[in-house]
Amino acid sequence: MSELKQQIKQLIISSLDLEDMTPDDIKDDEPLFVDGLGLDSIDALELGLAIKKEFDVKIDANSEQTKAHFSSVNSLAQFIENTRT
Repeated sequence: MSELKQQIKQLIISSLDLEDMTPDDIKDDEPLFVDGLGLDSIDALELGLAIKKEFDVKIDANSEQTKAHFSSVNSLAQFIENTRT
């Protein structure tokens, strides 16, 4: 799972052009939106598309569960793991 979390962090950085960040700057349990990393709704769309393309998972943009999946790197990793199996 830690390799998956590294992939997610790298994807966040590359898909959102966060040039001054490294994967080590993003904590696994840190909120991705508002507080924490400070991403916004546009970032959510871009990140959702990148995750869908990279990991071949289906994401329902209007689901409350999707919002929960995107709350942190930990929750994203768990979502991707559960969707793959």
